[in-house]
Amino acid sequence: MDQERALVRRLQEGDQAAFRELVEQYKEKIYYLALDLSGNHHDAEDVSQEVFIKAFRGIGGFRSGSKLSTWLYRITMNTFIDSKRRKQLKVVSLPPTDDVDEFDPVALAADGVTGNPERLLNAAKIDEHIAAALRALSDQERSVFVMRHYREMQIKEISGALNIAEGTVKSLLFRSTRKLRDRLWYYRDELGLEDSR
Repeated sequence: MDQERALVRRLQEGDQAAFRELVEQYKEKIYYLALDLSGNHHDAEDVSQEVFIKAFRGIGGFRSGSKLSTWLYRITMNTFIDSKRRKQLKVVSLPPTDDVDEFDPVALAADGVTGNPERLLNAAKIDEHIAAALRALSDQERSVFVMRHYREMQIKEISGALNIAEGTVKSLLFRSTRKLRDRLWYYRDELGLEDSR
């Protein structure tokens, strides 16, 4: 915590080396959170870049009692939501596109899914359906679900990052899990979901 305070102080004094340290220390966490939210590498890169620009500009308003990671996660969530709104405004006349990356057997094998092509294709189809189900959630539901289950953040951390009550986090988690279970009921065996039907 002392190192974090020292880093924040250096950032607030305009130390360029401190900003490079901040980026190096948090770039992967921010990128992967943005990727989990957007489901798209290009969008995740754009969001990550914008997060660090906003952090650089806004570090003067950082409260000393807060955790730097929580502050950065909050900026990431807000940046993702803003970028999604901007995209919706730009693409009004176009049909919706699927943000799911193309089938990549190498990536699936790296995740431990190996074997025959049929099994790889089935795993890719499940991934696409999960991504589509996540996109069907509200921004807040998806954010809370991703932070808890993909980033393994604690309820208290999520509450701080999103600036909402812990009870609200729990409620959003319950709602998002139920919606995902309902949308993905036909994969309950593969995903280890309870049968709610």
